Parts: sequence; structure tokens; C-alpha cells
Amino acid sequence: MFSVSASRSSFVDVPKAQFTDTEVQDILTKITGLDLKKVFRPIRQQLTPPKYKLMTDTELEEERFIVVREPSGTLRKATWNERDRIIQVYFPKEGRKITPPPIFKEENLRMVFEQDRHEDVLNQCVVQFEPDSVEFKNVLILTYEDIEKHGKYDLLRSTRFFGGLAWHLVNGQRIDGLLVDMLQRDLMQDAVRLVRLFNLVHPQSESAQHAQRQQATDLDLLKIYAQYESKRAGFIDLAVQTYEQTKALSSF
Repeated sequence: MFSVSASRSSFVDVPKAQFTDTEVQDILTKITGLDLKKVFRPIRQQLTPPKYKLMTDTELEEERFIVVREPSGTLRKATWNERDRIIQVYFPKEGRKITPPPIFKEENLRMVFEQDRHEDVLNQCVVQFEPDSVEFKNVLILTYEDIEKHGKYDLLRSTRFFGGLAWHLVNGQRIDGLLVDMLQRDLMQDAVRLVRLFNLVHPQSESAQHAQRQQATDLDLLKIYAQYESKRAGFIDLAVQTYEQTKALSSF
């Protein structure tokens, strides 16, 4: 049997799990998978050793606090977009453009998504934008939503972005599509882990509470989720039943 279980002792004061929690990271790492064809495929650009530059206290202070002088002569703190452009001019980051490439416009993203180049978009997004920027978050969400809409989860499986996709769907309580995809690919352990993650993030959900009361583990977590949360309960129940029957026959 699988080692995933609903082991929390009480739901009275159970806080919502956070992305950085050890168990969350463990689950996301495991469900990401390891497709060697993706891991060892040829890279698109040559890797070069990193370059390090020591900054004086003055330079560091100037980078942290950037001001802009208005035509009237008034000084004000730079906006995030202005700050990013100024930093790129004086401290250029390889691959990053001062003006974001047109690929990040929503109408252009749709065309790129039609070519199944979601990973390419996210890789370029990481280079172009800071992780806490509005632009980064917008591109990330648009990419994840297109993956979810068309059920193309496998495009990000075994990449550094799959965990973020799963986390996005779990937080939105929309894991049915990904769960069905896992079951269709015979990734039963991943399906159990995904439900476990759902329960951790939503400890007050019907699924989490019933799993806790029953001290449910393994496939029972899937059955409970299907009964109380899923809109695809019939498919999930059938997949679990088929798995159990196959396992029983193989034991003879």
C-alpha cells in the first residue's frame, strides 16, 4: 500500500498548509515525476559560468532605493516597472530585455499555447520578470489556466513548473482534471498524493474532515474525495475499482 495518509490528529486548529511546508514540498516533488527524455533533452542555449560582482554599500543602497525625477523637479520613488528597467540598464541580466518581448501579450500567448510551447513561455518568463512582479504572475496564471482548460498537464510534468501548476489548482479547489489525468496514466500514487495535498490545503473541506475521522489512507483518500468533493466521482470510483481488481488478480 502507499505511504500517504491523513495523519493529522485534530481539525480544530489545523492551519492551512503553506507552499514552503516540508510535506507540501515533498508531495509536489514526487508528483512532478522524472521523465528522462525531458530531463536530458538538448538545451536551447549554451550554459556559461555565473559571473559574480561585489557591490559597495553605496551601490547596494542605490539599487534598493531608486528614485525618479519628474519634469517638475520632484523626486519620487520609482515604480516597479521603472525600477526593473533602470536595473537592467546598469546591471543587465543575460537574456532579459529592457522592454518585454511581444510574446508576453495575451493575444500572442494564445498563439504560442496552440503550439504547446507552455514550458518555453515559462522559461522565458523566469528570465524576463522578477518572481514578485505583476507581469510574472499574470503570465504564470495565463499559462496554468490554458493547461487546465485543455487538459495538457503532461506538457509540464517532469519540469520545474509542474509543482506550481498543481499548487495553483489545489488552491483553487480544481484538481479534478489533473486527478483524472493521473488516473488515466496509471499514476495512482500521484493521484493519492494530490488528494492528500488537497486535504492539507483545505483542512475544513468535507474530504479532509471525513478522511481524518476515518483515519483514511491510500486509496480510501481517493474514494472519500470522489464522494464529497469531485464532479468526476464516477470516473474516479471506476479507476480505483479497476486498480483494486487488477491488483487482486495479480496476487494469485
